[in-house]
Amino acid sequence: MMYTEHFGLTELPFGLTPDTSFLFSSAQSRHALNTLLVAVKSSEGFIKITGEVGTGKTLLCRKFMTMLDDGFVTAYIPNPFLEPRTLLLALADELGIVLEKDMDQHHLLKAINFGLLLLAGEGKRVLLCLDEAQAAPMETLEVLRLLTNLETEKRKLLQIVLFGQPELNRILELESFRQFTQRITFHYHMVPLSRADVDDYVSHRMRVAGFMGSRLFSRAAIGRLYATSGGIPRLVNIMAHKALMLSYGEGKQQVTWRHVHVAAKDTLASKRLGTLLSKNINKHLNWSSMTVPVMMCAVAGLTWVLTK
Repeated sequence: MMYTEHFGLTELPFGLTPDTSFLFSSAQSRHALNTLLVAVKSSEGFIKITGEVGTGKTLLCRKFMTMLDDGFVTAYIPNPFLEPRTLLLALADELGIVLEKDMDQHHLLKAINFGLLLLAGEGKRVLLCLDEAQAAPMETLEVLRLLTNLETEKRKLLQIVLFGQPELNRILELESFRQFTQRITFHYHMVPLSRADVDDYVSHRMRVAGFMGSRLFSRAAIGRLYATSGGIPRLVNIMAHKALMLSYGEGKQQVTWRHVHVAAKDTLASKRLGTLLSKNINKHLNWSSMTVPVMMCAVAGLTWVLTK
């Protein structure tokens, strides 16, 4: 991206791909990680981590898996919108369990059970991390419950961590899932960042990306960034990236309130959030007439660099 050199960065600070090197160590992320690490030592039941879209569940999941020692074997399924048999095939593939061709679901379960027993015999604990768990069909969730029945006399052969949006809670509140819900031994709900956290979060990501200055985003810019993102990290990333492009396009060395304000108007999710959180204020604004194309500012920035 053209603004990295302008601001003295070695990489983009606000990418949307979950990168564990950018994990912000907030009180919430530390608490969530501690909950996960304590829970997996119990080797019992399900662990559930929920949070709104964009609050960092996938990043937390990836960081958590990197913190496990060699005593764990992990399987990661990012998209659980799978029929039961396909989920079992994916689990077997993740664990390196060799299967015969065209096995039915019954024999799949037996093969997975045997593979898990072999791993247990090696002293390994097996952990399945299921991202976006709210998307899993009900029949697939039931198969997950059956998988937790696999055990030795001492402990479960498989422990499952569910990462999902709040819709997962509503699914599990159904009467038909009462057996499933009773097996959730640990749970944690992730909430948006506070105003102070957004400030620290932006500074942290800028430092990881190589920024050596004291403050690139003004305090007013941070305040606007918090107000328009609701503290949701993904929205912070989107708007901070656009604000940097705008500042660069003007040849500036600081991101101001105005840059974030324009970036927010160019972000559909921020508009929707603003409508929900500040309806009385936003109902008088005509967003479409105020939106400024951010890419035009980036082009202007390139022209500025070439002519300065």
